[in-house]
Amino acid sequence: MTLDGKVAFVTGGSRGIGKAIVLALANAGADIAINYAGNLTAAEEVAEQVTAMGRKVILVQGDVANTTTATEMIEKVVTELGKIDILVNNAGITRDGLLVRMKEEDWDAVLTTNLKGVFNCTKAAAKHMMKQKAGKIVNISSVVGIMGNASQANYAAAKAGCIGFTKSVAKELASRGINVNAVAPGFIATDMTKVLPEKVVEKMAAGIPLKHAGEPKDVANAVLFLVSEEAAYITGQTLNVDGGMLM
Repeated sequence: MTLDGKVAFVTGGSRGIGKAIVLALANAGADIAINYAGNLTAAEEVAEQVTAMGRKVILVQGDVANTTTATEMIEKVVTELGKIDILVNNAGITRDGLLVRMKEEDWDAVLTTNLKGVFNCTKAAAKHMMKQKAGKIVNISSVVGIMGNASQANYAAAKAGCIGFTKSVAKELASRGINVNAVAPGFIATDMTKVLPEKVVEKMAAGIPLKHAGEPKDVANAVLFLVSEEAAYITGQTLNVDGGMLM
């Protein structure tokens, strides 16, 4: 799969799954715009790896939850890299807690970043993709958005909304040559999961048919496929990357 000549914008691209997606797309030939919220050092480290591959790269700092900021970020990508062919909506946060104890601000924060952020960036990018009559959009959802999870009502609601959003926008943009899909990761080994107690990790792995957590590169490879020409006839779908958890 080659992405030579393509420009990709990845939100939350400085660490974890986002970082893996950035490196996979760059390795396939794409020039990259890396969005990050606040950790400039981490973003610069990823950018250096992209540069080492011989690709163009820019850093785009900003909060995807802010409509004006999201629009300005997309415009910066188009201005500095010439266009936008690929959008990966990966940025997300968690504010876990039982429903009866969940603060309203924790509900709002997760829904705003994880769902409104997807809306903001997709709307801004779609306007450019519609003009060029081509584009690939991948929204990073979660198996939690399909199966639910205790203490994550806000996160599950946002990720379920992301899947519904994906299907609706896929129908709207298909006639303009734009593919819109979602990837739903299961239990993936990232910085967030590394802080979990070993017994918790073992219990979670035991419930996965493949008996182990996935790696960020597993999600990145799924994204790479969906933004490639090999997936030209796939749109409106949710690809689970979960080791068989939801079979």
